[in-house]
Amino acid sequence: MSKRRSNGEGSIYKRADGRWAAGAMVNGERRTFYGKTHEEVSDKLLKARQANRDGKPLPKERLKAAAYLENWLKGIKPNVRPSTHSSYSDLVRLHLIPEIGKVSLAKLTPAQVQALITKKLASGLSPRTVQYIRAVLRRALSQALKWDLVSRNVATLVDPPRVPRNEIMPLGPQQARKLLEAATQERLGALYTLGLATGMRQCELLGLRWTEDVDLEQGIIHVNTALQRINGEYRLVEPKTTKSRRTLHLPGIAITVLRAQRAKQLEERLHLGPNWQNTMGLVFTTEFGSPLNRSAVTHGFQKFLARSGLPKVAFHSLRHSAATLLLVQGVPARAIMEVLGHSQISVTMNTYAHILPAMQQEAAAKMDAILSG
Repeated sequence: MSKRRSNGEGSIYKRADGRWAAGAMVNGERRTFYGKTHEEVSDKLLKARQANRDGKPLPKERLKAAAYLENWLKGIKPNVRPSTHSSYSDLVRLHLIPEIGKVSLAKLTPAQVQALITKKLASGLSPRTVQYIRAVLRRALSQALKWDLVSRNVATLVDPPRVPRNEIMPLGPQQARKLLEAATQERLGALYTLGLATGMRQCELLGLRWTEDVDLEQGIIHVNTALQRINGEYRLVEPKTTKSRRTLHLPGIAITVLRAQRAKQLEERLHLGPNWQNTMGLVFTTEFGSPLNRSAVTHGFQKFLARSGLPKVAFHSLRHSAATLLLVQGVPARAIMEVLGHSQISVTMNTYAHILPAMQQEAAAKMDAILSG
C-alpha cells in the first residue's frame, strides 16, 4: 500500500519488479522517480517538493554528463579565446567524457569527481594538468547550476591536487649580459634579446608585427596580439588578459636589435623573392617568412644556451629575468606589473616575493642612513 499525500507532495510505492517508485507534480509537470530503496525515492521526493516550493525545475536525470559537456562547449565558443576553447575541448574529450560521460549529470557525486582526479594522477598526468581538468569541470557545472540542471556544483566540493611551486630561475646581471653578447651571433638573437629586455611572453613576441605594433622612431611596442597554433593553423589572437594589451617603451638595446632584425629579414625576403611567406608581417619568422613554431623556438633556445655556456633555463625565464632585473634596480612593483601585463599587482608580488626581502633590507638601510644623518 502506498501512502497518499496532498497534491504536489507525491506518493511512494513498491513496484512488482521490486523497485520503489514515486510520482509528484513539479511546477505543473507530473514526474516519476525510481530507486532501489524506499529511502532513495524519499530523498528524490524531498528534492521535488523543494523545487515545487521554490518554483524551480527539477534536474532531469536522463541528461548525461557527456551530452551536457558537449553542449556547454558549443555555448562558450563565442566567448573565449580560440586557444582556450581548443584546450577545454581536449580536456573534455580526452579525460572528462571517457570517465564520467555516461553518468547522469544530476546524479554526479563528489566521490566520482574525486575518483576521476585520483585516477588521472595515478596515470602519470601532472598535477597541473589534473588541476585544469577539475577547473574545466567546475566551470561547466557552474553553468549547469545556473540553468537548474544540477542542484549543486560537486566539483567545488573536491579539493584540487596540490601543484608544487616551481622555483623561478632568472638570469643574473652577468649572465644576462653574456646572453646579449652571444645573441648577436644567432639568427633569432633579436628574439632572445627582446624577450630579456621587455619581459614579453613568447606568444606575444612571436605575434609581433612590424606595421601595426612596432614604432622604432618613437621607441615603443604595442602588444596587441599573440601567435597561437589552433587546429594546425597559425592565428593572431587577443592577448591573454585585458591588462596584457599594453604599450612598452623600449630600452636602447632593444631598438638597436630590432633595426638589425628588420635589415636581416629584408635580406632573407629579397633572397627568396616570390617564395617569401610572411603574409602576417611578423617581426620574427622562419627563413622562409612563415610563423615560428613555439616548440622549435624553445628547442633552439636550449641549444643556444648550451653553446653559450649559460645555465639551462626555460624560454619563459627571460620574462622572469626581466622582472627580476627591474626589481633589483628599485623599479616599483606597480610599474613592473604594467610592463609584464599582469592582471593584478598580487600576481607580481606573489611571483617575485623571494626577491622582496633583500630589497626591504636595502630600503631599511637607506632609511637608517637618512635618519641617522
